[in-house]
Amino acid sequence: MAPCDFFLFPKLKLPLRERRFESIEAIKENSLKELKATPQSAYEQCMKDWVKRWHSCIALDGAYFEGDKINFNE
Repeated sequence: MAPCDFFLFPKLKLPLRERRFESIEAIKENSLKELKATPQSAYEQCMKDWVKRWHSCIALDGAYFEGDKINFNE
């Protein structure tokens, strides 16, 4: 349900995979570079998607769900 799981971590993992870093600082610098390269619109869409998942979770009383089959506008 967390935006980090669905958006942030995959955004960081793909460009950084199979690379070796000499220090923790190098990891931080490269991670920050990737985060800054992500357009603001992607973060905005992430939050909209998170709200949809949040509403789905509430509507189903926390039960497992998959996909966007619930329409909250009806």
